[in-house]
Amino acid sequence: MVRNLLKVSDFSRAECEKVINKSIEIKKNPKKFVSSLEGETLLMLFEKPSLRTRISFETGMQQLGGHAIFYSIKDSPLGKKENISDTAKVASRFVDIIAARVYNRKDVWDLAEYADVPVINMLDDFAHPCQILGDFQTIKEKRNNLDNFKLSYFGDAYNNVTYDLMRMCALFGLKMDVACPQDSKYTPEKSVLEEVETLSKNTGAEIRIMNDTLTAAKDADVIYTDSWMSYGIPIEQEEDRKKAFLPFQVTSTVMKTAKSDAIFMNCLPAMREYEQTAEVIDGPQSVVFDQAENRLHIQKAIMLFLRDKY
Repeated sequence: MVRNLLKVSDFSRAECEKVINKSIEIKKNPKKFVSSLEGETLLMLFEKPSLRTRISFETGMQQLGGHAIFYSIKDSPLGKKENISDTAKVASRFVDIIAARVYNRKDVWDLAEYADVPVINMLDDFAHPCQILGDFQTIKEKRNNLDNFKLSYFGDAYNNVTYDLMRMCALFGLKMDVACPQDSKYTPEKSVLEEVETLSKNTGAEIRIMNDTLTAAKDADVIYTDSWMSYGIPIEQEEDRKKAFLPFQVTSTVMKTAKSDAIFMNCLPAMREYEQTAEVIDGPQSVVFDQAENRLHIQKAIMLFLRDKY
């Protein structure tokens, strides 16, 4: 059966841990895997731009012995000239994996429905699974395990990263506080809250949405934030967003409210003095560049898993 990765909860906790452990192994001994996907091809469909996503996937596929094709759909959107089902069926005849970074979740869902090869969501408006799996690899490397910790997120919670962090914390039975403005434009969608609630019933996770920054930061092991100005945000909205999110900026006070050994994470790109102050992101508790590097290793592990190469 063809497996896809459209959101992080498409994998079970055991599968997430399997992929994370494989990624750590790949990171320690990359030469062992240089022919793991020899002769295979990854098609990358990009509607939204990304420095880290393109470089890490292309490099990762090359390091596994395969080949990656970058195809921009910015000027020729999926489903316009040719319907998505035809695109998926044709591409499946040529390549071994399809990955897509798009604005609309339905586009990647449709690709997965009609493709005969694994589909990886490189990002849409609903999920960012590769990022979150890489993040949890980073957390495991820093903490030595993925049990019994609290992750606190600050800022825009109507957000793909927030959604998959919530799903992942629910899968792992963790505590998570989401501190965000009390406005429907900036809080998680109902369907995500319902999914997280269902997952949490099985694991004992505690996921809370709140508007108090310091309460969220209290006893946190991981402090996480994301861009206030995601791709596609109109310029005329930027001042309003900055005003709404400023109370949720990660500052030295927030870090001091968390546990003394808490780590700071941001999936990048980051704007200093916006979602976090410079002293936080450039400080000793920041792991943002380790976090960024792990995208390379985790995506190699994801591709091997989906191609049943373990």
